[in-house]
Amino acid sequence: MAEALKHLGVSHVFFMDAILRPTLVEMEELGIARIMAHAEKSAAYMADGYARVTGRVGVCMCQSVGAANLAAGLQDARLHRAPVVALTGKKEAMLQYRNAYQEVPHAPLFAPVTKASMAVDEPAALPHLLAQAFRTAGDSSPGPVHLDLDGLGGERIEQGDLTGAPVPDPALGALPRHRPHAGDAVITAAAERIRSAKRPVFVVGAGALQVGAQAALRKLAEACDIPVATSLGGRGILPTDHPLHIGTVGSYSAPPANRLVSEADLVIFVGCHAGDQPTHAYTVPAPGTPIVQIDLDGQEIGRNYPDTLPVWGCPAQALADLHDQLGSSLAPRQDWASHAGGVVAAWREEMRPHTTSDATPIRVERLCTEIASALPENAVLVADTGYSGIWTATVLDLPHAGQTYLRAAGSLGWAFPAALGAQVGAPDRPVVCFSGDGAFYYHLSELETQRRWNIPVVTVINNNSGFGQGVYKVRGHYGDRPGNPDEINRFGPTDFAAIARDFGVKGIRIEDPADLAPALERAIAGRKPVLLDVVTDIHPRAPEPWQP
Repeated sequence: MAEALKHLGVSHVFFMDAILRPTLVEMEELGIARIMAHAEKSAAYMADGYARVTGRVGVCMCQSVGAANLAAGLQDARLHRAPVVALTGKKEAMLQYRNAYQEVPHAPLFAPVTKASMAVDEPAALPHLLAQAFRTAGDSSPGPVHLDLDGLGGERIEQGDLTGAPVPDPALGALPRHRPHAGDAVITAAAERIRSAKRPVFVVGAGALQVGAQAALRKLAEACDIPVATSLGGRGILPTDHPLHIGTVGSYSAPPANRLVSEADLVIFVGCHAGDQPTHAYTVPAPGTPIVQIDLDGQEIGRNYPDTLPVWGCPAQALADLHDQLGSSLAPRQDWASHAGGVVAAWREEMRPHTTSDATPIRVERLCTEIASALPENAVLVADTGYSGIWTATVLDLPHAGQTYLRAAGSLGWAFPAALGAQVGAPDRPVVCFSGDGAFYYHLSELETQRRWNIPVVTVINNNSGFGQGVYKVRGHYGDRPGNPDEINRFGPTDFAAIARDFGVKGIRIEDPADLAPALERAIAGRKPVLLDVVTDIHPRAPEPWQP
């Protein structure tokens, strides 16, 4: 097992004891780092962050009784299309279906959150199924795969003897380099749709980033004057200060993107599933809008919009081929592009009083602006879900092509462990985690893991002592009724800087906005584990999405 993982290019495994202990011993000799977490979900999130930033398969592991927790941690990887292989132990066959201590069926737990869940019941099956797990995790639309190993900690597989077992193909350890190409006929048909459109717009998702389509998208967008919106997962495909970048679209968006996508007479989805989140419950674009959808996963093309021209194949190749057909044959669309740029510029000007505010408690808009200014050109920003996702997707700029944005697909508390996994996967890049205090409570015990491994993530806590996203919704439900709405979504206050120091991580509490810039600059440049506990105002509302 250890030799196979080494052959597949696995540099780190993330686990909860007790699983595959002899294998873990072998890994040390082979140079594979063994990152023990404090919760199975944390281990899964670390493997997820590692996979997203490296483009390689992340590995997480736990024993039988932790399988349910590990499965829960794979939800985000499944939603985002991250390649992860999860290994669990299971009690041997003679103990199954007999009320064995701490044992429940694992396959039903993993079915909703994996592409496949496979039982490894004998050692002879291990080489084949391990290779197949990695192949499945990275192929087509990537995602998690589960291997259930015989033995509480997988020991019945470890104790087996194999003679002449084949080593897996090293290429299976990463996302495929060679992908199916869209045919000439569909490229020509898509080019014709784009050629006849007066107000086309791109909506780009994580699938485009996974295939490295950044350069191809930018080249085509600039040649054809086509504005670019992104899903949360696609953010960063184009620098956010680019004249054609119109922002994140859907439910977690600022007003300009939804408005402009609604004005479009053709929407080109690229590596985007077009689910309810990036389409604001299938209203942006409106049903009936002509669509071109480019995706490696043919099952997703046309799933949610009827008038869809399918382009099944590698998004990077398809965009390059479209440029070859369209680059010099289109009438200028400067008016449409200028209109889009004007809408975005006007909204940015509206936000300026908030992004430059000196108010205390600190406004989150000012915090996001200071983080954007401090991020190096090759930084990785890891954001949690809820308001953390909305604030960072709308107000926090990523102006450099070398910057990466990773966000929780919905699992509150994901960001901090995922940032640790991303940092060990990209040790030469500065990683900054943006988390609300409500999210950070989930896995703050991983501060000990960060200190133990000296992982130089800078964690920024938006500390407003509550779930800010729901404050006014709860009060609205109360109306004039007497009672205490704060019991539903307020907590704290908590000094996370003091907690970090108790764990051995440098903790800095910030209450004055003037202190943000120097603290961020020093923390990022220091390349040490640091937590910045920023006391913010819970009352400012994140940008609301425009809706038709």
